[in-house]
Amino acid sequence: MADGDGLGEAATAAASPTAPAPGMSPPLGWRERLRAGLAGTGASLWFVAGLGLLYALRVPLRLCENLAAVTVFLNSLTPKFYVALTGTSSLISGLIFIFEWWYFHKHGTSFIEQVSVNHLRPLMGGTESSISDPGSPSSSKESETNRQNLSECKVWRNPLNLFRGAEYRRYTWVTGKEPLTYYDMNLSAQDHQTFFTCDTDFLRPSDTVMQKAWRERNPPARIKAAYQALELNNDCATAYVLLAEEEATTIVDAERLFKQALKAGETIYRRSQQCQHQSPQHEAQLRRDTNVLVYIKRRLAMCARKLGRIREAVKIMRDLMKEFPPLTMLNIHENLLESLLELQAYADVQAVLAKYDDISLPKSAAICYTAALLKTRTVSDKFSPETASRRGLSTAEINAVEAIHRAVEFNPHVPKYLLEMKSLILPPEHILKRGDSEAIAYAFFHLQHWKRIEGALNLLQCTWEGTFRMIPYPLEKGHLFYPYPSCTETADRELLPTFHHVSVYPKKELPFFIHFTAGLCSSTAMIALLTHQFPEIMGVFAKAVNLVSKQHFLQCIIPKYSKLKEMKTNRKERRQAKRLLIPGTELY
Repeated sequence: MADGDGLGEAATAAASPTAPAPGMSPPLGWRERLRAGLAGTGASLWFVAGLGLLYALRVPLRLCENLAAVTVFLNSLTPKFYVALTGTSSLISGLIFIFEWWYFHKHGTSFIEQVSVNHLRPLMGGTESSISDPGSPSSSKESETNRQNLSECKVWRNPLNLFRGAEYRRYTWVTGKEPLTYYDMNLSAQDHQTFFTCDTDFLRPSDTVMQKAWRERNPPARIKAAYQALELNNDCATAYVLLAEEEATTIVDAERLFKQALKAGETIYRRSQQCQHQSPQHEAQLRRDTNVLVYIKRRLAMCARKLGRIREAVKIMRDLMKEFPPLTMLNIHENLLESLLELQAYADVQAVLAKYDDISLPKSAAICYTAALLKTRTVSDKFSPETASRRGLSTAEINAVEAIHRAVEFNPHVPKYLLEMKSLILPPEHILKRGDSEAIAYAFFHLQHWKRIEGALNLLQCTWEGTFRMIPYPLEKGHLFYPYPSCTETADRELLPTFHHVSVYPKKELPFFIHFTAGLCSSTAMIALLTHQFPEIMGVFAKAVNLVSKQHFLQCIIPKYSKLKEMKTNRKERRQAKRLLIPGTELY
């Protein structure tokens, strides 16, 4: 995928001013240029106008008398007033800090900063550069980026998801922790209803029972419904699938039940093939039976892979991809890549990548990092950071580093798991591409393949962080892919268990106003506490500060004001002397 640099260049070209043609007068006059220059200094003009108005009204407002009255008032204040003042300020700033923190965690931005930029800045003469015309190239690029971000945040079925009964439930028995979230299991229930049910289920009582079984939340209720379906029809393939997934406590038991499901599924599939052209209902039934058959064969291949019969698993996956090429949404090629890496058949892995690592096809961490692993494999055994810094990188090393940067840009969470900087957990049944869930699912199965190749992890460790220098603003612009979607954190927290510390990229930095309100709250609370504990000392300190500020005003501000007034008077006299042309007067 590209990140739409062409649109960016078009927007830049459209926004740049065009040079006037030869012989033509400039398009703007001096008044227009002056008005355009003053448009960006609105805040300064408002400030100067306010000072001028205050200076003009200094006599009617009796500023000097009021200043003296304020000084007398401050000198007469007791420590109780300062206690009340600082306590109230601490309370108000604390409430502002709590609100800012809540708003930032919910919306990802500061409320005060957002109000300042969107509402106060236009009133003070600022320009809203982020708002563009609906038909402008920048607006179309932004909308295209938003659409891409929405598609990137789509949740996908994990091609290498584990077995619930034989693996997930055993983990719960041993650790007492639930590896699957309710959101993840709910997505699986929706997948089962989509793949394993159709509108003609009412024609077969066993399928009607299984349609209710897939909707059950309680695992024992689902298992009981599967046995009821088998009592009605001993050849109910989906009932065997449910039992293999959830009741079997070992991979051997799961494989045995899947073989029974395969026998029943092939019979039903052949029967549906003979009746597929009779009506649209029969075509829908054939699609459902096809999904069931493909699912069973795929899980049988995964059972063979887990039991060490890797060549058998590869054969089943190749046959599936050849027999059912339209079902690419199941991402069987990712299962095939992992099995071929286990066989160390790197030429076959490269052949699969040549077909699926295409610009028109969606990417995944398995594809990007496997491509990086193959290129790393050719140079990793002889790579040394000291040697590379001394003589430079060779062509093969540059290709390997670029492949690593490409993979890290697609999913920056993977290296920490491959380098064992973060602990792995069981992968969820669904993943979010470019998210932490996908990184866990990839590293869980592929870490051993990186360890097998000598020096591969060393090269990854030396080069992966250099990716972030190419994408300093990953939410706004990418290098090889679209900008990194900002919706991954929320989805990953719903997919991954609570005991796992979710990896977030890029991390949100706290806005300035949150730091400011936190410091203001802390400082005012500390002053209130000190004033309450030591009222006399704080009273003396407050009077001393007031006296110092008064002396500074008398010593610095007033002399400067008098000097400015004197200079103004001298300039006025010189201008008058020049106008009258008095002989002997120096003019400079």
